[in-house]
Amino acid sequence: MAVEKGSQVELDKVLLVADGEKVIVGQPLVEGAKVTAELVEEDRDDKIIVFKYKRKVRYRRKLGHRQWYSKLAIKEISLG
Repeated sequence: MAVEKGSQVELDKVLLVADGEKVIVGQPLVEGAKVTAELVEEDRDDKIIVFKYKRKVRYRRKLGHRQWYSKLAIKEISLG
């Protein structure tokens, strides 16, 4: 994400809101719903090994991939 660590992030594309017994499902989004969160950390996940192999033709390719992720702490959910 393009924000600093510890700053507030507002997410306005909410698909579902649940409050105990009450569940609101969007079609595709819930109108007027917003989530306020704080960016806790940005880091890279564990490495995934991608190994391609074809027998009898000596074809082998080994690649590694590490995906970026953002960890958010939810502060408030509002329905507008």
